[in-house]
Parts: sequence; structure tokens; C-alpha cells
Amino acid sequence: MSFRFRAIAAAALSVATLATSGLAQAADLPVKAAKKAQDLPFFLVIDNRVTFSYIFDASQPGAWSFRPDGSIDSKTTKQVYSFTHFDLWAYGTNFFTISMFKSDHNDPAGPCTNAGTIFGAPASCAGATEIYGLFRSTFGWNELFNTKAFTAGPLHNISFEVGMDANTENRYFGAAKRDVVAGLQFAFDLPYKGYINVAPLVYWEFANHNSFSQCGLFGPGVPGVTCLADGNTSFKPTWAVEINYYMDLGFLPPNMQYFSISGRAGWYGKKGTDTEPLPYSPANGVYNTAVELNSEPIRLTFDASKAAWGDKYSHFVDVWVAYRYWQNKFGLDHNLAVGCTTALGGRTVSTGSCTESSLYSGITVKF
Repeated sequence: MSFRFRAIAAAALSVATLATSGLAQAADLPVKAAKKAQDLPFFLVIDNRVTFSYIFDASQPGAWSFRPDGSIDSKTTKQVYSFTHFDLWAYGTNFFTISMFKSDHNDPAGPCTNAGTIFGAPASCAGATEIYGLFRSTFGWNELFNTKAFTAGPLHNISFEVGMDANTENRYFGAAKRDVVAGLQFAFDLPYKGYINVAPLVYWEFANHNSFSQCGLFGPGVPGVTCLADGNTSFKPTWAVEINYYMDLGFLPPNMQYFSISGRAGWYGKKGTDTEPLPYSPANGVYNTAVELNSEPIRLTFDASKAAWGDKYSHFVDVWVAYRYWQNKFGLDHNLAVGCTTALGGRTVSTGSCTESSLYSGITVKF
């Protein structure tokens, strides 16, 4: 495989890890282009994968309960089932993933409610299910303009990047969002077939529904003053910066070269109030959104198929473990927003449901 072909493929692999929700993961992606897709002249590479993963200590805004000792339990395990598609064509890349998240009882499905947020409701309801889809595309400047002018030193390419996300949930508060992103991606080469990509973007969450802002959930409210009649919000466009990397641990002895590391981080700017377009008003329970950090700083992947069957089957089966950190989930201020706090001991405290810090593990199979 030529350096150009490998590097284009490698630089494009991480577009999915830039998702605002962190749902697309490095293990869901092809690590390198093995060969040109047969009988598909339009595409240079096609790669499809399925993944099962497990988030040990996930959280969900508004989903929490009281422990017997009176403390707050905001943790929920989540099983994740994902399908991902990646392709490389002459001018860039396309990536699509769809994931189903299944929570435990501490994040209940509707019509059940959670004991922490709706008092007196049972806390042993069935866990909620969420479907999340994401799409990302890049268009390389070197390829679009038939030049190498955008390759210099470690800089491999500059690309246009566009994408969108959408989700739907069966939780009591019926959260759903739709957003689009657009901007640039700067792709840099790292040793051992690695890369690091940096993407400054414009992020616009143009549609969002959340019953925390809907009149009726926390009392009748005054539509247009303290709550929204239908709970539907269109946030203001804001900035985003997404970074991701991948590298084989090629410095290990040959009989141990089955490991790689990867990671990602995404920062998303303030996008108005959490009940946009209602103005900031603590008295009415309306707070400004906060800068959101969605990250998986490190993931260690073991190439199980290469270890078992040799180089020909590299990355057909990957087993991985990672650390996941997500603060101010969906832009909600974890110390102030109504969906992130509660009254305890005569004061307002964070429930911890808008910050996620968890071990994350799974297996990915290419087909």
C-alpha cells in the first residue's frame, strides 16, 4: 500500500470519534485500509463493523435516585450495540454509525419516572433505550485541487468537514436532539501508522426536545416566561473543537505488536440558555449552557484476530478498554441546571447526572 493511500485512509478514520455525544468510538473504525474494495470503482475502501460495548458508570441528565443512606446515586450501566460504515473515495471519506444504548433501572424508560426526580415513583422500572445516529464526511484539499500543497512536514492534509447527529429516547422526559457541524480538519501523521486530527467547527443544535423545559413537568409554569409550551428548543450556533488520535504500539517487540492506543476530545461552546430562547433567569430555573467536554482520552486496543490468525486478519476482531469522561452533558451546567441538581438538606446540590466518568470496554468485529 502506498504511503499516500494509507495516510489518506488513516487520517480519515477518526471522523466518527468527533461526535458530540461521544457515541462513535475509535474501535468502531478501520485502523488502516487493507486493500481496495473489489467491484466498487467509486470507493477505494469500504469497511463495516459491529460493536458490543459496556459503560460501567454512565450517567443521564435527570436520571438519579436516593440511596438508603440519603445520598444520591446518579450512575447507570449502559450496554451499547453499534453498526458503523466507513468508506474512502477519491476526494474524501464518509462515516455513518447507529447505536442503541440500553440502560439499567436507575435510568428508567417512560412512562415510568425516577424516584429522585418525581417523588413516590418506583425506582425499579425497565431501563431506557436510546437510538443515536451520526454522519461525518471529509473532503481533502489535496484531492479536490489535485495538489500536494497542503502536505508539509507532519501535516498530511487539510479537509472540509461536515456532519450531523440525531437521537431519540424513550425516557420520561423524551429527550431528542438534531445538530449539524461544518468546518475544517487538519490531519497530522504520527509514528507507527498513526495520526492526530484537529477540527475547528461550527456546531448548531437546531432542534432539541427536553421535558425539563416543558410546561407541566415541574408545575404548570408560565409559557414563554418560565417554561416552553412544547419543550422544543433551537439553540444558538456555537464553536466546537474536536481532536482525535490513533497509533500502533510499533515500538513493542514483534511478538507483542498486537496493541494500539487511541483517544478523542471534543469541546462545544455555550449555545444560549438551557431553555433557549428564554432569557437567563435563576428565579425561573433558566440557566446559561456551559462548555461541554466529551472525551475518551485513552483507549487500549488488542488486535485479537491478528494474534490468533496472523497479519492477514489484522483488526477483524478487536478487544478494547478505555476511560470515558463527559462533563456538562449536552451543554447542561452540571452545578446549576434544573436537570442536574436537586434540593438536599436545605440547599441545591449537583446530582452528578450531568457528568460521566467511567471505565468503558467492548469488542468490535469487522465483516
